[in-house]
Amino acid sequence: MIIRTRSANQRGFSISELLVVVGMLGALSGLGVPSLLSYWRTSSLAASASEVAGVLYRARQLAVMQGTNVCVKVASNALWYMTGTSTTCGGGTVWTSLGMKSDGTLPLSSGFNVTTGVPVVFTSLGGTTAAATYTVTDPSTNRSRNVVVVTSGRVAVQ
Repeated sequence: MIIRTRSANQRGFSISELLVVVGMLGALSGLGVPSLLSYWRTSSLAASASEVAGVLYRARQLAVMQGTNVCVKVASNALWYMTGTSTTCGGGTVWTSLGMKSDGTLPLSSGFNVTTGVPVVFTSLGGTTAAATYTVTDPSTNRSRNVVVVTSGRVAVQ
């Protein structure tokens, strides 16, 4: 059996050097993972709140375009539009379009929960009959963001 020895002009790393580098990379990645997960959850919540704001803007546009009241109702992690409602969100018909389920609900892509005290009703002029706050909550961390609708129809994520 021939045993080869390393001569002075050969290049490369020994197994112990490679193990030290792999160990250091593992330790650094172990320290960085919690920060990455926290950032991911926070940005997912912000994205869901922005998605709810987009749904509300769409309802406002629908109210102006159709010249009628549009109410935005909440069902856990989904929203839906009611057109032709009263100023208190009574009556009307469920509005369906592309991207909605057959029952008219528009589920949030993240699965976060949405709650509101009073559903908002957009008028044909783009304003609302009363201010409303929609709260988007991450069920795994209980963190939340608010989407506020003021009577002028402006929607803001807080």
